Amino acid sequence: MRKSWYTTLCLLAAALFEITVFIGCHPEASKEEAPRQAFTQSLERDIPRWMKEYQVPGAAIALVEEGEPVWAKTWGYADQEAGRLLTLDTRCRVESISKSVTAWGVLKLVEEGRIDLNAPVTSYLKNWSFPPPAYPVKEVTVRRLLSHTAGLGLGTIGVLYPPEGPVPSLQEALSKDAILERVPGSAFSYSNAGFNLLELLIEEVTGTPFSDYMQEEVLTPLGMERSSYIWDAGWNPPLPKGYSVSGKPIPPYVYPEKGAGGLFATVEDIARFVAAEGQKGTGDSLSQKILSPRTKALLFTPQTSIPGFYGLAFPFYGFGHFIERFSDGTLAVSHGGQGSGWMSHFHLIPSAGDGIVILTNSQRSWPLFARVLREWTRWKGYSAPGMSRIIWGEWVLWGLTVGIFLLALGRGFILLKGVLRKERRFCLYLPKTPGARKPPRGFYMARVLKTTLALFLLSGLIWASAQKYLFLTAVFPVTAPALGISLLFVSLVLLWDVAVPRVVKV
Repeated sequence: MRKSWYTTLCLLAAALFEITVFIGCHPEASKEEAPRQAFTQSLERDIPRWMKEYQVPGAAIALVEEGEPVWAKTWGYADQEAGRLLTLDTRCRVESISKSVTAWGVLKLVEEGRIDLNAPVTSYLKNWSFPPPAYPVKEVTVRRLLSHTAGLGLGTIGVLYPPEGPVPSLQEALSKDAILERVPGSAFSYSNAGFNLLELLIEEVTGTPFSDYMQEEVLTPLGMERSSYIWDAGWNPPLPKGYSVSGKPIPPYVYPEKGAGGLFATVEDIARFVAAEGQKGTGDSLSQKILSPRTKALLFTPQTSIPGFYGLAFPFYGFGHFIERFSDGTLAVSHGGQGSGWMSHFHLIPSAGDGIVILTNSQRSWPLFARVLREWTRWKGYSAPGMSRIIWGEWVLWGLTVGIFLLALGRGFILLKGVLRKERRFCLYLPKTPGARKPPRGFYMARVLKTTLALFLLSGLIWASAQKYLFLTAVFPVTAPALGISLLFVSLVLLWDVAVPRVVKV
């Protein structure tokens, strides 16, 4: 009877998991485009709910249609403790969206004939050289730097410098980070160091500080008047605070480098940039003052495929842009960014000039981004983007969490019933009654395995809780902790199972 009840529980849990996965992964039908007002009203209703669910303090969203910025709105706080609201004129850290903008600066020099995409970057660098390389530096070309295929590693992350304090120079930072970790051209490897090297390239070729060049040649011509690669303590309103995955406030900071993630901008300015990237509207007219259509098309031309987890959402990379095709065949480009306490993202359909920009001051924003993007593509009548798989992942993780918890709960109930019936008792060795036979074969091995698994789970949970940043928790800020609680319950039930063995009678 006991075995039958437990088997039934297992089957129910498995069924729940399968149903959850099915619901989460079922493809969504595209909807006909609805009026913009209906969509923005749905955002005004849903964004506060999602922000509360994922504990995101502040968010800003802007829409682009047919190459024109048409709508923008903010929610929540720039500084939660002070009660300062996030407003449309508030500059935010846009983190790695900076790479997309930096790519424009590089391609402008390519179009002017001052840079050759296929030339070694070393041919342009006069005041800096690579640390002793393990691979040939002549294979590090401008093209490969723009497409993250130059063989460079990610670079230093998580080191923050106060805006008013001493900061290493760009050259000092590159000497530490621009290390070749693989053969150039062999594979995609996302690299902040690579785009920071492009920053130095621009300075060497133009003889102008990177931030000044980008301001004069890209930002100002595109009408991005409230954007800058240079921190300014006089900004009004001041820069918001960021918030970590754990909700800890993070004061403003700067990086030694700017090309990979140093841009500050309002959500409306990034919408102007996205409008310029499209092929319709006045945004496209502005962009042609900087890049010809032929050169701009290089941004969205796949240069390499992306393996692994990220490839599920973004299969290809161009120059400073992720590239995907929706299931309906629509070509979409995008880029996002994540820094300490900040996240950003834009998505664009170049052929239609339709785009969306999302900025938040929280590292708990992955699922919020996924939900907004799913609703945006539904509204525009496109298939769901790759990032919507985060929503599916939430369902799967909830199914796994509930299934694990129910299995552990069922086993705990069986153990409790055995203790109450005095069929089990607390003992570190096998309890025996007078004349009892030897313990069943494999009894002690089973106890060792259960103890080992429990301790492994506990040590893993302790390690995870000690991390300042955990990717799984960032992507699934609600479900990942719930899974951790279920696994903690499993480990406790396993230890209890070991501690209360069944009494063996003759």
